[in-house]
Amino acid sequence: MSAVEVQIRLSELLLERALASIEGFATGSAYMTDLDDEIAATRSAYTAAAITDIARLRAELSGPRVG
Repeated sequence: MSAVEVQIRLSELLLERALASIEGFATGSAYMTDLDDEIAATRSAYTAAAITDIARLRAELSGPRVG
C-alpha cells in the first residue's frame, strides 16, 4: 500500500474519531480505545510507507548501480 493510500485511511479514521466524539462516545470506551489503537497503528504504517516510497524514488532517480 502506498503512503498516499495509508494517508487517506488515516484521514478517514481521524474523521471517524471526530464524529464519534461529536456523537458523545466517551473517551476510554471500548470503541474509542479500539479506534485510537487503529489510528496509532495506521500512523506507524503511514510513516513506514512514506519512508519506503522515498527510498524507492531515490533508487529510481539514481539509476542502476554499476560495479
